[in-house]
This record gives sequence, C-alpha cells and structure tokens, in this order.
Amino acid sequence: MAFEALDVHHPIQAQLKSKRLRYREPENPIKWPYEKLLREQSKTRRVYPINPYAEVYQFRENVYAIFTESLDGAGNPWIYLILGSEKAMLIDTGFGVGDLKGLVNEITGGLPLVVVNTHAHSDHALGDFQFDEVYCHEYEVLNLEKIKTPHAWDRLFDAYGNCIYTEFDRADLIGYHDFKITGVPDGTLFHLGGGVDIELMFLPGHATGMCGFLDKQNKILFAGDYTHAYGTSPDHPYARYCTVTAMRNALVNIVARRDEIDFVYPGHGPLDQPNIVLVNLLETVEKVLENPENYDIKEETVKGGKKKITYGKMIFQSSYFKYCMESL
Repeated sequence: MAFEALDVHHPIQAQLKSKRLRYREPENPIKWPYEKLLREQSKTRRVYPINPYAEVYQFRENVYAIFTESLDGAGNPWIYLILGSEKAMLIDTGFGVGDLKGLVNEITGGLPLVVVNTHAHSDHALGDFQFDEVYCHEYEVLNLEKIKTPHAWDRLFDAYGNCIYTEFDRADLIGYHDFKITGVPDGTLFHLGGGVDIELMFLPGHATGMCGFLDKQNKILFAGDYTHAYGTSPDHPYARYCTVTAMRNALVNIVARRDEIDFVYPGHGPLDQPNIVLVNLLETVEKVLENPENYDIKEETVKGGKKKITYGKMIFQSSYFKYCMESL
C-alpha cells in the first residue's frame, strides 16, 4: 500500500494530542480548506481537558460536532451530539482513543445518552466499547458484531507496537468492553424530549446496514459515509444492500422527502451542506448505473495480496462517488 508523505499535505494548526504521521489518501481539495478554516478560525472550537483528542464545535443550540483525527491514515471522522430535554444522542463514536464518554457527559451535564452508529466501520464505531448499548440499523448488527474484539485496534500498530498512521498514547485507548448491540428497522424514531425527535433513515451502499439520522427539529440529516459503495462479501446475508443499486433506491426515497431536510452532515468533510447535495448524488449514482464504464477516475490498490480497482464519478460541485464494478 502506498502512503502519502506529510510534506505533500498542507498543515493545519491543531490543539490535539494526536499527530499525523502519514496518509493513505491524497489531500482532498474540498475537505482540506474547509477543515483549515474551521479548525483554525472557528469561535466555537473547544478542546476539553478530559479528552485532548477531540475538538468540539457547536453548530446549533443543541447540536455539537466532535472532530477527531483519523488513526488509520484515511479521512478524519466526525462524531455528532444532539441534546434533547430528557436525553442526548451520540451519532458514531470514532476510533475510541480518549475519554469520549466523559467528554459527552461534560457537554450534556450528564443527560441519559442514546448511542447510535451510522455503520460499523472502524473510524465510526470503535468508540462503542466505551458504552453499554449501541443502536444501529438491523442489517448492520452482523458487521458490528465482527468488530467486537480486543484486537480491534491491532492494525493501527506495527510489529513493534508503534503507531503507523497517527501518533497517540496507547494508554489513552479505553480498550475492550462488551456492549449490547440493538438493531432497529428503517423509520425508527428516537424521542429525546422537548420536541427533539430523530428518525433512522436507511441509506445502504457503503455498508449493508448504513443509515442516516434525521433531526426533525433542525432538519439536519446526519448521513454517514453516503458517497461510496464498494460492495462486500457475496456470502454476507445482506450483500444485496451493499450495492450502488441499493443506494440509488434509498436515495430516491430520501430525495422525495427533501422538504424535511435543509442540511446534510456527512461522516467526513464539510458540514452544513445544502440538501441539493442529495439530488446531485442521486443523479451521479443513476449515471453510474446507466453506464458504469463512463467513469472519471480509476484507482488500483493492493490489500491482502489482492488487487482492487475502484472507480470514481464526479458529483456536481462536490467530490467523487466511488464504486467497484462488482458492487453495482
């Protein structure tokens, strides 16, 4: 696997305890300037002593975005926190380095917490070990069960125990703790109190049970990694949902409800995106299904001795929709 050296990525002044060592992806010309402006100039940015690996930003009166650096060389993941009058909801949990549970309790004043996952990938779910119960879409339970192992973080270190991608103190990993996984169907409502209701919206493609969470009060869709569809093992019982076709079908339903969504908050990259991004993505996905050979970029990687070819189709005024021919 090729790595991007630090000197080909523009620096961003950070207050975090973590430190990037290398990248697995080229610098994104959209994500980088957004992160630089936000992280260096936002007046709401705060780093709490209880968790020096997280930057906290307040985007609405009751909506917080928690920024953490990626520990596996890829894009930096977002964690979201929504406060109601009776409960709070944590959407995704990152890699699990630093005291996320303590940080959330400090922000919310100790409100009872509902923890949910958009999907089970490491950069969004390894912090689950800090909690007792996590909710996800029912088709994602199997994927989440597979990462429930004390060895979940092994791939972040080399044979000598050194960090490969991002430097952090290994003692700051909260570590393995068993937790309950509760799978729920599309359309499930979570009532946080004070009129704050969150709806789970099935948005597969990137993962078999990936979903978004719609904050009905603020009209924000927290969409996870909704611009990639790489496929999964054909032996997976829900493999048919880890496809471009499944993503298209879900996007058709979501775009039909666009009047309920003003902004999209993804799992990576710029926040407060206008809802037109959903329309632009749907148009791109439909073009891919019409003619998957008409791509804009082609990338080859080797993982586990196997070559993988990924294609990208440009989304209007955005980045690329990534897919594989076997995931259509």
